[in-house]
Amino acid sequence: MGSPISGTMVEIFIQHLGDCFVKHLLDSKSITFYSRYVDDILKLYDSSYTNPNAIKQYANTIHNNLQINPSPENAGQINFLDLIFTRKTTSPEIDIFPKPTTNNTTINYLSNHPLEHKLAAYRYYIERMFSLPLSKGNQLREWTTILDIARSKNFPDNILIRLRQQIQQEINHTTPPTGSKSNTKWMTFTYVSPQIRKITNIFRHTNVKIAFKCNNKISQQMKTNTDNYTPYYNRNGI
Repeated sequence: MGSPISGTMVEIFIQHLGDCFVKHLLDSKSITFYSRYVDDILKLYDSSYTNPNAIKQYANTIHNNLQINPSPENAGQINFLDLIFTRKTTSPEIDIFPKPTTNNTTINYLSNHPLEHKLAAYRYYIERMFSLPLSKGNQLREWTTILDIARSKNFPDNILIRLRQQIQQEINHTTPPTGSKSNTKWMTFTYVSPQIRKITNIFRHTNVKIAFKCNNKISQQMKTNTDNYTPYYNRNGI
């Protein structure tokens, strides 16, 4: 799998290239904006100073082992990470870009996982929908997409609607009560089962938070000690 330090070395190298070959382009206004997340780069330029071919040719002379093939905007749109940027005459517009490789890959509602695990992806989707400056039309389309993904995984609509309402309340009340964090206590239960869920529901409206752990690890499955045998119907996790 390679050395754990390789990612750090790559980041140092890319930052070095940015300082040596990109900074002066920004200072000279050859490009007006530069943003990078890992190996994804977004650049904006003034067409009166340069053009996409000139940028590509310059970038491919930076290092012998680096050759880039940039994707220019198409019909005034360009994708960057999970966003779509649309160039308008008055101001740019932002929308969410559903990547085919990550869309519709959430945990099925009928699977034996804690509900918190099943809803984690949808919480992210909904929080992203509210945190971005989306137009009303784009926000409605994103909400429809979230519901479609959830339905394909057997989620009832009311669970997603309730989660959306909860997140909206959290956004509207971002300041926690005084001392709430210091009074929070945590309890750990073995992964999840219908019986455990009934117990943890008792603490739902208290300052006791629940964490789950899995005892069904590969190392334990390989043990021959029959004293710790877990019945087949109660095996959770792996």
